Amino acid sequence: QVQLVESGGGLVQAGGSLRLSCAASGRTFSTYVMGWFRQAPGKDREFVTAVSKNGGKTHYTDSVKGRFTISKDNAKNTIYLQMNSLKPEDTAIYYCVAHQERSDFYVPVAGNAYEYWGQGTQVTVSS
Repeated sequence: QVQLVESGGGLVQAGGSLRLSCAASGRTFSTYVMGWFRQAPGKDREFVTAVSKNGGKTHYTDSVKGRFTISKDNAKNTIYLQMNSLKPEDTAIYYCVAHQERSDFYVPVAGNAYEYWGQGTQVTVSS
């Protein structure tokens, strides 16, 4: 069982930056693909980004490419999401997710591939 705890959300003006963190419990963090989904009010949940279990491969949704960066620190059982050049359309609840995986390079984008979800952290970008 893995527990995920997000932090770092908040209110920021358009063009600003935030860094989200997700701390995971357990001793097998290095075997998990980790990622972020988000859900805006009235919209479906969407994939944002994910990183392979060894940190060597990442995948981003098109709308955040070049602005967001995901990283994984296996020594600290933590992933980070650096969000730059934020836009009002980035406003959402951001959820940290985890998927236990054998492959070093597989990075799923479907929500139902992830067994564990955090409680979410609110990110609000004002115009």
